[in-house]
Amino acid sequence: MQQIPVPFLIVVVVFLFVFAKMALYIIRPFEKGLVESFGKFSRTVGSGLNLIIPFYQTIRKVDMREQVLDVPPQDVITKDNVAVTVDAIIYFKVTDPFKVLYNVANFIQAAINLAQTNLRNVIGELALDETLTSREKINTQLRQVLDEATDAWGVKVTRVELRKIDPPADITQAMSKQMKAEREKRANILEAEGFRQAAILKAEGSKLSAILEAEGKAEAIKRVADAEKYQIEIVYNAIHSGKPTNDLIAIKYLEALEKVADGHATKIFLPLETSGVLGSIAGVSELFKEKKENADKRG
Repeated sequence: MQQIPVPFLIVVVVFLFVFAKMALYIIRPFEKGLVESFGKFSRTVGSGLNLIIPFYQTIRKVDMREQVLDVPPQDVITKDNVAVTVDAIIYFKVTDPFKVLYNVANFIQAAINLAQTNLRNVIGELALDETLTSREKINTQLRQVLDEATDAWGVKVTRVELRKIDPPADITQAMSKQMKAEREKRANILEAEGFRQAAILKAEGSKLSAILEAEGKAEAIKRVADAEKYQIEIVYNAIHSGKPTNDLIAIKYLEALEKVADGHATKIFLPLETSGVLGSIAGVSELFKEKKENADKRG
């Protein structure tokens, strides 16, 4: 049996190694492989070990993971003619590996130019204040525009984020002064409102205190009057229950006049029945006179 020469074996081993290297491709789980036969698309292969015919077929790999695209900062003119510097980030994901390879020559460069153009269009329709306060609106609008434009490239734009919107230095200083003045204005308004509320509460407290004091005095006067009324009723009932004579009434009347005259007033008011009362007083005087004469006779 003829022995195979060693150099031939070495050549065979090297050939097999090179053939295996060119014929076997490993596709990772997050990749897709597009097989081309003499430059013509043949099929799409998934993850794992894939075999092709060397020199006749080739495989081009496409990353299917979500990726980030950094849009370089650029100067954009707002609707009110203010130049601002805008920097954005685009998140995208390949949905069709065939389109992203064969429908666009350089997807990254095309996406950056498209994002910059649409940033100028979107922000150019907004004033500076709206641009600074409407980030979410700009993000949503820009994402919709880019998603529609990149659909033909087999790419899905998941979200767009504006990293910064920088107005010129003089505009920033003016806005800072405006915000400071607005904060001071709100502070002064709140302070004035506090003083006003305190004055209202103080006035309401004084009013309530005066009302309660007046009600207390009125209640005291009413209770004193009720007590005097009760005393008068007791005295009146006691007098009538004892059946007083005209002589007793006259004496009580004189005692009342004495109390009236004891004051500092210079006038004395007599009731309308003065003549009847004076008659009773005269009767009492005659009674005392008769008692005195009888006493003299006995003596």
